[in-house]
This record gives sequence, C-alpha cells and structure tokens, in this order.
Amino acid sequence: MLKITHLSKTYKGGKKAVDDLTLTVESGEIFGFIGHNGAGKTTTIKSVVGILDFDRGSIEIDGHSVKDDPMACKSITAYIPDNPDLYDHLTGIQYLGFVGDVFGVEGQLRRQRIAQYGDAFELTANLGDPVSSYSHGMKQKLALISALLHAPKLLVLDEPFVGLDPKASHTLKQIMAELCAQGSAIFFSTHVLEVAEKLCDRIGIIKEGRLVVSGPTHEVIGQSSLEDVFLELIDHE
Repeated sequence: MLKITHLSKTYKGGKKAVDDLTLTVESGEIFGFIGHNGAGKTTTIKSVVGILDFDRGSIEIDGHSVKDDPMACKSITAYIPDNPDLYDHLTGIQYLGFVGDVFGVEGQLRRQRIAQYGDAFELTANLGDPVSSYSHGMKQKLALISALLHAPKLLVLDEPFVGLDPKASHTLKQIMAELCAQGSAIFFSTHVLEVAEKLCDRIGIIKEGRLVVSGPTHEVIGQSSLEDVFLELIDHE
C-alpha cells in the first residue's frame, strides 16, 4: 500500500533530515515508525502525504506516485498531524461536513460514519458546538473522525495518542485494528513504545534520518522489549 524507496530530504543549511530511507507498509498492516525528536519521522510523514517535497527517491501509495499523481494518492489517504489545525469558526458538524464534501462522501454514508465514530469517541453531544470551544483532546477526536469519514486505504498518523484520554486511546486502537482487518494500512509515529509494541505488526526505527532497523515487531524485539531495543540502538548505533 505504501512504498518508500531511497527517500532523501536535505533542508537549507545542509541538514539531512532523511537519508536514503526505504520501507514498505502492506495492506492490512500497522507499521510503527519510531525515533527520537529530530530523527526524521515528521519529515518522512509530511513527504508521504504530499505536504513536503523531497530531493531524491520515490513514494507510492497503492501504486500511485505522490509526485506524479498527488490527487489519486490524497483521495485514498488520511493524515492527522501531531497538532491538527482545524477551522475554529465552524462547529464540529460543519467541519465534518466540509471534510465529507472534499472527499465526496455521500450524505447517508456520511451521517452513518459521523454517528458511528462520534459515539465511539463520545463527541456526538458536542458536534453542534464551535471548534473554538473544544479542548485539545476534543479537537484530536474531531480530527480522527474527519480522517475516518472516507474510509482511507492509508491512514497516516503523527503521534495520534497525544492528548487522548485512556478510553479514547483504547477506542482508537480498536478502530485501527478494524481498519486493517478491512484491508487498510496504517503508518504512524509514536513515542509511546508500549503501545507500538502491542499494536504494530511491523516496526521501523529511524536515527538521524536513516532507518537503522525494520521488520516484524516480534523479530525486532526478540526476547527484549521495544524500549530496550530502541534505547540500545539510539545509544550505540
């Protein structure tokens, strides 16, 4: 579903944020992208979703090139950044209606999914309120609902559990598993290593822009824990 090949990105001043990165995320798979702050996770993610241009390499989503066919890629992808910017002057339901219009989700299906995910995240009662009145956690829930409206084939999440209460985090984990069971793929970054260890089918660890390990979670961890493996790689790689 997602194929990144020899991706490289250098910022002005010569800082190489991503260095010859290659990885794949298959349909039905949850891929955890792990790294310390400044390792290149967000640069990679923004390149995948078409926000950031890159210097070398290629990115394909369901066989479509992010550079050559961006609309085809964006139509089947949903992205939630670590701090989503929403339209504060709209109500929650108006924002979801706007997103539904952008992705061409028809009325009955749109209402069904808004009800389903609004109830799941316990936000239905607040959808008539302006987004400006929402807490950070409520905005995160609204962003998640908006991302799920068009049933994306690829869901890209940057630190999705930040700001969510324990119940909402549990709900998100369940929804992620359900999406993958239906054939979607999930590519997400997180600092919550315990969550990644339990949730992910495969793990990739990035350091200073380079992928230092990637593979099935049980193979990456071995007899240790993801936290131990991560700290050892970051300290000694």
